[in-house]
Amino acid sequence: MKKVYYLKTCSTCTRILKELNLSSDFILQDIKTEEITSSQLEEMKTLTGNYEVLFSKRAKLYKEMDLKNQDLSERDYKHYILEHYTFLNRPVFIINESIFIGNSKKNIEAVKQKITQSKTV
Repeated sequence: MKKVYYLKTCSTCTRILKELNLSSDFILQDIKTEEITSSQLEEMKTLTGNYEVLFSKRAKLYKEMDLKNQDLSERDYKHYILEHYTFLNRPVFIINESIFIGNSKKNIEAVKQKITQSKTV
């Protein structure tokens, strides 16, 4: 499976998608208009090992809700991600059995490599 969870209104996400010029075999899911399901989040968690990696501590709501001063559990991270799309660290790329989370240059380079590898296999 090749899938991207992103936010259409996020200029960083749209810039990255444009830069990658993904093939039509990628499924794009705008998490604002098509909410993440519990099973989709479970799949991501299986690939990462925990929910905290998927959670964005840069989200505006994170600061507004003063979550940085709370001791959040894995259950809390899952709850907040499912409650509001802004808590997902995005974009999230799933390429076969590999997951890439976030918009760092290093991460996007790894996505590019994985895409190239999957084309040659």
